[in-house]
Amino acid sequence: MKIYNSLTKRVEDFKPNDGNKVSMYTCGPTVYHFAHIGNLRSYLMEDVLEKLLRYSGYDVKRVMNITDVGHLSSDADTGEDKMLKGAKREHKTVMEIAKFYTDAFFADCAKLNIKTPDVVEPATNCIDEFINMIKVLLEKGYAYVSGENVYFDTSKLDTYYVFGNQNEDELMVGVRDDVSEDTNKRNRNDFVLWFTKSKFEDQALKWDSPWGVGYPGWHIECSCISMKHLGEYMDIHCGGVDNMFPHHTNEIAQSESFTGHKWCNYWFHVHHLNDETGKMSKSKGEFLTVSLLESKGYDPLAYRLFALQSHYRKPLTFSYDALDQVASAYKKLKNKINNIPDDGSVDENVVKEWHDKFAETVGNDVNTAMGITLLYDVLKDGMNGSTKKAVIKDFDYVLGLNLIDENAEASNENADVDPELAAFVEDMIAKRKEAKKAKDFALADSIRDELLSKGVVIEDTREGVKWHLA
Repeated sequence: MKIYNSLTKRVEDFKPNDGNKVSMYTCGPTVYHFAHIGNLRSYLMEDVLEKLLRYSGYDVKRVMNITDVGHLSSDADTGEDKMLKGAKREHKTVMEIAKFYTDAFFADCAKLNIKTPDVVEPATNCIDEFINMIKVLLEKGYAYVSGENVYFDTSKLDTYYVFGNQNEDELMVGVRDDVSEDTNKRNRNDFVLWFTKSKFEDQALKWDSPWGVGYPGWHIECSCISMKHLGEYMDIHCGGVDNMFPHHTNEIAQSESFTGHKWCNYWFHVHHLNDETGKMSKSKGEFLTVSLLESKGYDPLAYRLFALQSHYRKPLTFSYDALDQVASAYKKLKNKINNIPDDGSVDENVVKEWHDKFAETVGNDVNTAMGITLLYDVLKDGMNGSTKKAVIKDFDYVLGLNLIDENAEASNENADVDPELAAFVEDMIAKRKEAKKAKDFALADSIRDELLSKGVVIEDTREGVKWHLA
């Protein structure tokens, strides 16, 4: 298996630290609001990576943090605490906000077939670990106390910009117009390890520490949570490309200063999902969530397919027109697959050949687009139906598209339907979907009634609209 390493900027052969075991870490959400589909593109591709590793025979342990304290509105330690902002917005406590949006995040993940990591750890569970790491960094001379806060001293490092793609004038704290400079810092790149009452006296969550009552900075949590569950050596660290600086840069700085050795070998970064006006965010335009897509009549797995058709290291532009095309293709794909007859016995040798081909193809830097191409190649292959469905089910472990319905018999009932009638039904179902998107429910109901008058029953299911003859 090969993977692009953001640290070395090249595709490398993947070699775990410990034989067949893979330690994998994912930067989790800050649970102050719903995740938008741009956020979820990262988690979706990380899910594919984890499943691909397992598919390829590795024993994976994946850990994810939940940020429920310490993440300010600027990643550079300035602005309002995001959790407090969410609590004020909804007139709830910070912990109520954290619980609600953590549950909402994993509900969205379930709809997209994103597997829950083996370990999910909220930052508020690990205050003792944060304090311990900060103590060691102070003892080693990598941190200092100033203005009652504790800061990491980046001047003690030979190399700080480890990812090597930062424009110093643009990214330095205090240079950008939207970032106010912290005068307690010795160097403008230094970052906060622990805040005290000198920063936000109204902070909702605070704990005793050797440096005063306060709360941890954002960057410290991933270092400590990963080491708590994966040890001091990690194979793969994942996140969105916007995490590279300053978050992942700071994680590496503090982790390797703490341990005294290299911390993580491979860094996996997923690029942005943009809308047609630019980078997607929670603060502009229509807030694109999984629930919004569902309300417009889309199957969430159509969005998963939309993401899989592009490479994770390329920006992807979202539009409803593009999603419409993918949703239509997804529906046709599932119909075709579920109308494959179960003829003959499964040829396990053929399944193994395709398995190996898929692992090699998609395993070349998580090339999901080529995985989709292979899927269509299987559909065109001359193998018997039972073997074909077994291969598709094998691929779908990684693709996660629910390609084979558990209730496949209902779909197969339509295999012998007159093609002209089947085409008419599909066209009417598409028109009904458009009517529902336009909130013309009277038209949608009339289409259902018209189909019923022709002996066609349609059912709205999580996998989309299914139909059969009455």
